[in-house]
Amino acid sequence: MGKARPADPKHRSREVTEGPERAPARAYLRSMGLTDEDIARPFIGIANTWNDVMPCQINLDRIGKKVREGVRAAGGTPREFMTIAVSDGIAMGHEGMRASLVSREVIADSIELMIHAHGYDGLVTVAGCDKTIPGSIMAMARLNVPSVFTYGGTMLPGRYEGRDVTIQDVFEAVGAFAAGRMTAVQLDELERSACPGAGTCAGLFTANTMASCAEALGVALPGDAAIPTIDPAREKHAVRVGAAALSALELGIRPRDVLTYEAFENAIALDASMGGSTNAVLHLLAIAHEAGVTLGIDDFDGISRRTPHIVTMKPGGKYVMADLHRAGGVPVVLRRLLDAGKVHGGALTVTGKTLEENLRETPTRIPGDIVAPVDRPITPTGTLAILKGNLAPEGAVVKTALVRHLCHEGPARVFDGEQTAFGAARRREIEPGDVVVIRYEGPKGGPGMREMLAMTAALVGQGLGEKVALITDGRFSGATRGLMVGHVAPEAWDGGLIALLRDGDPIEIDVPKRIVRTGLTKKETDARRKKWRRPPPRYRTGALAKYAKLVSSAAVGAVCS
Repeated sequence: MGKARPADPKHRSREVTEGPERAPARAYLRSMGLTDEDIARPFIGIANTWNDVMPCQINLDRIGKKVREGVRAAGGTPREFMTIAVSDGIAMGHEGMRASLVSREVIADSIELMIHAHGYDGLVTVAGCDKTIPGSIMAMARLNVPSVFTYGGTMLPGRYEGRDVTIQDVFEAVGAFAAGRMTAVQLDELERSACPGAGTCAGLFTANTMASCAEALGVALPGDAAIPTIDPAREKHAVRVGAAALSALELGIRPRDVLTYEAFENAIALDASMGGSTNAVLHLLAIAHEAGVTLGIDDFDGISRRTPHIVTMKPGGKYVMADLHRAGGVPVVLRRLLDAGKVHGGALTVTGKTLEENLRETPTRIPGDIVAPVDRPITPTGTLAILKGNLAPEGAVVKTALVRHLCHEGPARVFDGEQTAFGAARRREIEPGDVVVIRYEGPKGGPGMREMLAMTAALVGQGLGEKVALITDGRFSGATRGLMVGHVAPEAWDGGLIALLRDGDPIEIDVPKRIVRTGLTKKETDARRKKWRRPPPRYRTGALAKYAKLVSSAAVGAVCS
């Protein structure tokens, strides 16, 4: 879509604030202290996911205030409002996790409704957790008013026994404690050390992955992703974000001008080069859907195959996001990919410049070993793989960063839901060689496609991370590591073959060949299908029931429109 320049900066709010018939609206605005000058200026909505429910949002009130300063100094009138946010870490491993992916849609819907209702001319979205980032960018794409995204910033790592630790270590310690490899005192000490303050999870988990992708997409300012939340540079950056929203408005740059197919290729390449979360597949597909861009799950595999893995970050490496910031942030990674011809330098960004123009002054020399040279990569191909086969004809997703055993054949251990699987793991009933199958956790069947970090971390903590495999129609945290295959589609609820598996069935996973399959004969699967009955829905009323009726396959982003 070409650039559609507004006739004037108040191209939407003029309808709300001008003329005698809008006297009631102006009266409300005046009651909140707005002056004639404020009302005459462009109105910039600031959609903020602040709350005091989780560390990644608790700092966003400060960021929002600084964005407001930037908007006002640049000649706009800021109008800040809040939307919801769900803490994946706190919801993990219990029934509350079903709300997480649903919240992405609610965030996008609520931002859309606020901007639509109040006629704001531009938008800044301020977010800081796994679903708040894609939900915010989905709203930007859907509304297509001049917009800028900004991130709340990463947490610093904790320190335990002389090493950096993150929340990933705590989840894995639960499994280690269950296996007798860690004492209760050690677990308690780690719990108290892992999260030293505000910010998102310190490693390259989903939040930091999606913030990095926002830079690669061009909807965030250069350097936005890696600044720690407690760094004074974060608030200074937020002021620049507010000013950038007015600049985008004046230039007539809208999200769909930026969110082109080339921009999505850039984001996928960045994710594959950094060892980012598998959730990026789900979220980038959803953002592309809102932007009207044709993006398919197979695109991720093709781009990953031609992109080297060059960044070593937890959970598939050594470092955390704050370390990347000290090395120059996401721009140094993009510059390295650009110089190697792995990203599209001509892609437009929200700054009004192309990606290449934004990176022109980015240093080519990077301190330390956090980012490898492209000609000496960690691995020659990226860390995302899309598997197919009779268990996942629509596709399944696996991350390969630091996964040493990429091929596995073994008997299925089948569980209907995460809790029963976690109970078996806690009782140490999972054996080396097993393929753990967790089903009825897809977008519809869950509903909500829960993450499985509690389960996967338990297996790693018990020393089984390289000895078993796991497949599910649910999904994984960005902190998950090991041979864990998620997003299996069709999901069990839709009658996918995963619904027909039984204990002992032979399962084959071959990542190099991109295969996930069972050796069951067609005769056997046909016989089982005749007996299969879809289980009753877990929720018959409320938001989760509504979501289950609307949501699509994970293979197309689990979107609801």
